[in-house]
Amino acid sequence: MLQQADVIVIGAGIVGAACAVSLQQAGMRTLLIDAAQPGCGVTAAGMGHLVALDESEQELDLCLYSLNLWRDWVVQHPDIGQVTQSGTLWVAENEAQLQQAQQRAERLNARNWHAEMISTQQLHQLEPALRQGLAGAVRVSGDSIVYAPVIAHHMAQELKQLGGQLLCGYQVISLNQASGSSVNLELDNGQRLSAQHVVVAAGLGTSSLLPDIPVFPRKGHLAITDRYPRRLQHQIVSMDYGQHNMTADGLSVAANIQPRATGQWLIGSSRQDGQTDTQVSTIALGTVLQSAIRLLPCLATMHVIRAWAGMRPASPDGQPILGAHPYRSGVWLAAGHEGLGVTTALATAELLKDQMLGLPTAIDATPYAPSRLLP
Repeated sequence: MLQQADVIVIGAGIVGAACAVSLQQAGMRTLLIDAAQPGCGVTAAGMGHLVALDESEQELDLCLYSLNLWRDWVVQHPDIGQVTQSGTLWVAENEAQLQQAQQRAERLNARNWHAEMISTQQLHQLEPALRQGLAGAVRVSGDSIVYAPVIAHHMAQELKQLGGQLLCGYQVISLNQASGSSVNLELDNGQRLSAQHVVVAAGLGTSSLLPDIPVFPRKGHLAITDRYPRRLQHQIVSMDYGQHNMTADGLSVAANIQPRATGQWLIGSSRQDGQTDTQVSTIALGTVLQSAIRLLPCLATMHVIRAWAGMRPASPDGQPILGAHPYRSGVWLAAGHEGLGVTTALATAELLKDQMLGLPTAIDATPYAPSRLLP
């Protein structure tokens, strides 16, 4: 029998699970609902990196706030989620990219997130598998790799240990305002629930519950190799990453290769709009693999054991949608993180909790407010 909750969080991916734990720790009775199991959706399909991205000041603000929270979380939760502080090598293939790398290093160092320029010679000493002829790189030593589904599952169990509630296997099919100060939900089994606050962290399901919130799918392809331990130490990312240089069919690819704790290599990354399913495209996957092989030629001889595609929940302006719905009292959003859901999960949870409780936020939450996207 479910107990009355102050807050209901819809969606037990890593963002929703983090929000639920933060709210429960703040003294709010919290119920976390998921149609499947914690961490089984977008969280399970992604790469699982903790990385400082700086395509905008707002993006960097959120990343750095969250990365510092993750440092504390890892200390408090040892041996959870295969956390590896591999650091990231942002690899420049030409002089223009090397200048961009220098600018990235300057921006990160100005914010006390250590980054250092790496020469061509140093690059091959650090990672001998990289091809010859690269212009250099910037190494961001504080970045990490995690296995996010395990962390989301752990967070959901931690919620229960803190006295919160977890309800799995039931989908929320409608969300509406009650006559009083609460919000009503209906589940697919006909059950109705209500709470003073409802947090929608449902990923791509956000727009089905709230059609006015413009969260849309952005498809990506990934592949993973057999085990090749100790052949790669850093996460390798092309300086093209995130720049959305799309082909005529809307496909954007930039190499991102991670050494996993298992010894496997996880290979991405692509973005493609206008897709409606998660079927693997041989063209897109081939382009992803070719991009990775261009940086790490030895990949051409490695055994790829699995490939898959997933959908990132994206927003029109590239920033996540965090905070109170401007027209629906009691409804809160934690959506549209695209490829940064894992990185920014803890900051999302803290920003949402502080706003809900009327507390000052650690960083300016205005750039992520849902009101910016609604007429």
